[in-house]
Amino acid sequence: MTWWKGPLTGFDLETTGTDPEESRIVTAAVVDTLGGRVEGATNWLIDPGVPIPAEATAIHGITDTEARTHGRPAAEAVEEIARALHQRLAAGRPVVAFNAPYDLSLLDAELRRHGRPTLADRLGGPVTPVVDAMVVDRALDKYRKGSRTLQRVCEVYGVELHDAHEAGSDALAAVRVAVALGHRYPQAGDLPLDELHRRQIDWYRTWATDLQAWLRRKDPAATVDPRWPLKAAS
Repeated sequence: MTWWKGPLTGFDLETTGTDPEESRIVTAAVVDTLGGRVEGATNWLIDPGVPIPAEATAIHGITDTEARTHGRPAAEAVEEIARALHQRLAAGRPVVAFNAPYDLSLLDAELRRHGRPTLADRLGGPVTPVVDAMVVDRALDKYRKGSRTLQRVCEVYGVELHDAHEAGSDALAAVRVAVALGHRYPQAGDLPLDELHRRQIDWYRTWATDLQAWLRRKDPAATVDPRWPLKAAS
């Protein structure tokens, strides 16, 4: 069976900001699917322990009051999220994200912040198998014009996104985009998972190298981290 017809787990975070080393998790979702159909889902609302900026609330809708009143303690929640992902990855079940280096690196930073083992620690090696719908789309439809937001990519592949920036909806949409990519592009869909994972490492590195070269036309010091699916810890 090709990977996109089998069991997949969507993963998404909504957070306090854009820096995966400094931002905190506000909501999270782990959504188990088979052929794009939901089999089960777990969602977390978390008290991040820091103020939620107004610009972040404007995106995901979670206020300081809601998070502090109803959210789980961050240390407990990030441990539960890590356990859920570790269980699936250790069993060889792919974790699907849209821009994996953000979500996985941010979770990694939160685990370190709270003195918990990272996913790599738990797995005893690299975090794999991961399918990053953004990376696959960008590599296989390289010259398509327009943005690469999840909402826009969903439109391209005919995937419904019912509640953008709600973690459960985004996690499921990432899975369904990945399924659509696997169906449309046999050069990804027919690959064994371990080979697809390696290809994404190469695709991401190529994209980062090209972007860095472009940015350096104006800023010679510009850098783009080429590592996938996790950024290096600072």
